Amino acid sequence: MGPSWPIAGYLLVVCLMLLFLDLAGLTAVAELERRLVHRFLGPDELARMRRRIDELAATRSGIVAAVDAERRRIERDLHDGLRQRLVVVAMLLGRARRKNSEELYRQAQTEAEQALDELRQVAWRVYPASLDELGLREALAVDAERSPIPVHLSGDLTQRPAPAVETAAYFAVREALTNAAKHAGATRIEVAIGQDTGVVRVSVRDDGRGGADPAGPGLAGLARRIAALDGHLTMDSPPGGPTCVVTELLCG
Repeated sequence: MGPSWPIAGYLLVVCLMLLFLDLAGLTAVAELERRLVHRFLGPDELARMRRRIDELAATRSGIVAAVDAERRRIERDLHDGLRQRLVVVAMLLGRARRKNSEELYRQAQTEAEQALDELRQVAWRVYPASLDELGLREALAVDAERSPIPVHLSGDLTQRPAPAVETAAYFAVREALTNAAKHAGATRIEVAIGQDTGVVRVSVRDDGRGGADPAGPGLAGLARRIAALDGHLTMDSPPGGPTCVVTELLCG
C-alpha cells in the first residue's frame, strides 16, 4: 500500500490518541500516588482535628492574655495620667477659691482641658468611633493626620470586611505606628492596605533604626489576637532598619 494523505491522517490521529492515553495514564498514576502518600504517610483526620483543637486552645488563652494586658495598660493610663491631672485641677480650684486668684482659675481651666484631651485619647485607644463610622481606610487616615511622623497611606479595600477583621487590622497598624514614633526614631512611615482573594493585607514600613522585638507586649498581644482569626502577623526589623510589619487576615 503506497503512502497517501488519508493514510497519513489516519496514522496521525492514532498517534495523537495514543499520546493522549499515555498522558492521561501518567496523570492518573500521579494522582493515585499522591492519594496513597496522603493516606498512609500524611496525618489522619483525627490528628488534624487534635492539632486544630490545640491551636484554638492556644489562641483562646492568648486572647485572654492580650485582653488582660490591654486592661492593665488602660488602667495605667487612667491612674498615672488622667487621675493625677484631675487631682491637680481639684487642688488648683481649692487654692483659687481660698485666694480668689484669677491666675489659679486659669491654671485649673488649662489642666481641665488637658484632662479632657487625655480622656479622649484613652477612649480613642480603647476603640475609635471613626472605625465604625468611616471604615478602615478613613480611620487610618485620621491616625495618619494625628501622627507626629509623616505617614503616607496607600491602597484601599474592595469591600468592607467583617468587624472583627477590620478591628484587628486597624489595631495592628496603630501599634506599628506607635512603636515607630516612640522607639524607632523614624522620619517617615509607609502604610499600605489591600484586599485580594479573600485576604485583607496591611503593611507598615518605617525608616527607623530597626531592631524591634516581636515578643514585646504590644506586638505579641496583637499577634495572638490575629492568630485567633486565622491570620498572620510577621515583622522584619533588622538592626539599622527598616522595620516592616505585615498583617494578613481572612476577610470573614
